[in-house]
Amino acid sequence: MKRPARTPRTVLAALAAALLLGACTGADPGRAAPPAPVTAPLPAATPTPDGTLLVADFGAGSVTFVDPARGPVASVAVGTAPYGLVVGADGRAWVATAEGVAVVDTRVRTRTALIPYRSDTGPVTDGEYRGGGMGIALSPDGAHVYVGVNVPGTRGVLEVVDTAAGRVTATVPVGRRPFDVDVSRDGGEVYVTGHDSFDVTAVTADSLRPRRIEVAPYGTEGGLGSWLKPHYTAVRPTDGMLLLPFEGERLAVVDPRTGRTTVEPMTADTHQHGATVTPDGTLLVVGTGAVDPSDGRGPSLTVRSPDGTERVHPLQGPHEDVAVSRDGKTAYVTGGFTRDGYWNGITVVDLGTGGTRRLAAGDRPLGIAVL
Repeated sequence: MKRPARTPRTVLAALAAALLLGACTGADPGRAAPPAPVTAPLPAATPTPDGTLLVADFGAGSVTFVDPARGPVASVAVGTAPYGLVVGADGRAWVATAEGVAVVDTRVRTRTALIPYRSDTGPVTDGEYRGGGMGIALSPDGAHVYVGVNVPGTRGVLEVVDTAAGRVTATVPVGRRPFDVDVSRDGGEVYVTGHDSFDVTAVTADSLRPRRIEVAPYGTEGGLGSWLKPHYTAVRPTDGMLLLPFEGERLAVVDPRTGRTTVEPMTADTHQHGATVTPDGTLLVVGTGAVDPSDGRGPSLTVRSPDGTERVHPLQGPHEDVAVSRDGKTAYVTGGFTRDGYWNGITVVDLGTGGTRRLAAGDRPLGIAVL
């Protein structure tokens, strides 16, 4: 539990003032290695192969379909600054953009709808602080999409989309800048991670009643200017606990029923963003690099076993989010990153050997899914 001693309050305040309130940072990655060759585009009539990757191009207003062996094969325009995405069993992808929730038929690579938000998110812009959708999740039965909508300058909103009707049917106030949205295994609750409010809002799916759970293992001092805030959450499949990694030092394990948080040690010593968990309970966490470049390790992917043992795979340059192949042998880590230092690709990590390779993948890719 080293961070408070190594990063005193005065240092945190100076960093925050120098680099905008509420920002996140990462180490300078330098020049990215050349990406893999790009494949020829898929003909429009060709069904998308299973195992294709789908990434949200935050820098291009599109989603890109990526052959995991060779690179991009097709892109579809979806709307300004797409952030998170989720794919249902019916092959429809739901993409959180600054303009609304885009619906993409991944089988034939076509946008079929753009569902506007109910919330007033201001002018449509791009960049880290833009208004509009961020985290997004799908109910287990596929009937509802839940999208965390950032409303600049105030609290965020959870918007509920009826997937059959194709429209927003309800809104719920949640925390500020909702980086991530997750759903309990039984679909009974929705969890919205509020980056700038140090919390997870648990929302009962039937009544849409919210309750705030503070998650701040380093405390909340610094407010919007603090660096030690939650980013992404994973729901542990064995018991429904919420797993929130901080700084490669602390894993906050939150019981959503009681709001009680316990803290377990982590080993990567790096600022952490994207997280996902496999069916067997293995947690994967993306590290973007040290907050203070003079103290802390660089970008990495942590693979944490259910028993708490960790393997830390170094990465070249900051990354944002991660997905795992269906066989559990390969991780795909997007290089988009929410701040400067991003690159236009994916790092492919062999989870058995730790070997890595780089793959071209659209323009500043953030969210990712395996089709």
